[in-house]
Amino acid sequence: MRVLVLGGGGREHAICWKLKRDHPELELFCAPGNGGIGAIATLVPVKLTETQQLLEFAVKQKIDLTIVGPELPLSLGIVDLFQAAGLKAFGPTRLAAEIETSKAFAKDFMARCGIPTASYQVFTDAAEAIKYIEASPTPIVVKADGLAAGKGVVVCSSHQQAIAAVKASLVGDTKVVIEECLVGEELSLMAFVDGETVIPMPAAQDHKRAFDQDQGPNTGGMGAYAPIPHISGSVLKQALDTILVPTAKALVKEGRSFTGVLYAGLMLTEQGLKVIEFNARFGDPETQVVLPCLDSDLLSIILACVEHRLASCTEVDWNHNSALAVVLASGGYPNEYEAGKPISGVAEASVSSSVQIFHAGTAYDRGQLVTAGGRVLAVVGLGSDLTLAQQRAYQAVSEINFQNMHYRHDIGARALAKTVRNHISN
Repeated sequence: MRVLVLGGGGREHAICWKLKRDHPELELFCAPGNGGIGAIATLVPVKLTETQQLLEFAVKQKIDLTIVGPELPLSLGIVDLFQAAGLKAFGPTRLAAEIETSKAFAKDFMARCGIPTASYQVFTDAAEAIKYIEASPTPIVVKADGLAAGKGVVVCSSHQQAIAAVKASLVGDTKVVIEECLVGEELSLMAFVDGETVIPMPAAQDHKRAFDQDQGPNTGGMGAYAPIPHISGSVLKQALDTILVPTAKALVKEGRSFTGVLYAGLMLTEQGLKVIEFNARFGDPETQVVLPCLDSDLLSIILACVEHRLASCTEVDWNHNSALAVVLASGGYPNEYEAGKPISGVAEASVSSSVQIFHAGTAYDRGQLVTAGGRVLAVVGLGSDLTLAQQRAYQAVSEINFQNMHYRHDIGARALAKTVRNHISN
């Protein structure tokens, strides 16, 4: 079988890794890929915006299945394009993907479908938005309407900061969402979806801020872990029953039937679970900690979704391990950074079977692995519990080096502290 994966980050490396681990004989291609993916797949040097060129490649190479990793090609309707050509593509159509690609659509959709979320208003006029901000309590959240690579959300502690965020977001013919700031425990819950059929994955917790103790600007994600030891099964069942399943059913009802991975970014507040955002694909870096926990064959699950028979896919098995990922980033990320820095220690850090390193922003320059992006590597530790997974991840991190490398030192720390407190209180 010939499979094409679209994307070039850590998420796509994790997808390729899992596919090849389950099916070593698989003919695997990745566009555009990265330095790590090139070891297990044939790299295709085509940009994700060149949807017609990607289609021509898939037709010429007789690709049996295309898996779309990032949101950008989904927003361009690449699944619609492939389907129109009679090709199988895993991911939602452009209309279904609007649940991620337009925050204004997503909020209005949740409001009319009764999906719990923060109170909000959508604006196209800066003056009206500023008037709303000045009448609202802080902190307050400002969200750019379209795609922003995980960095289009600003949690504003003052009116002045919120006004500045609105002015930065409302450029040209755009919209901005202003909403209340939710307080509570944040979690990411992804699910395989085929129309009204929803099969959840283990919950993960992302770390969005650039620096320790949740300081600094938002990023695409500086680390994650799964599962979440202090979140009960009843909470996850509530998320499935009151958010994921109703969302999938409502999308079908509105003529936007969803096929692919639906990601719910959730906040467990004092009033219950509320949706922060939806994504229309695997999360990054959540995928890097969730897929190592999947015992079942990923390719079989994806094919069941694409062929609209997920309802009969009864066996999706997860192991009982924990996984924790630490993202190693270029100096300056998520703002300006320099690429081309030589990377050392990856081979040494990868010796243990309890460590998996997923490449994101890497490339090879004359045989030398170098940095080629903001988020460079995701170092994943695996263990029977979160403590062991964290120890293994950070031990591996200590063996890797590149100029101006920075990372968070506290991935999983809050969860471990809460687990200890819960154990003492019980």
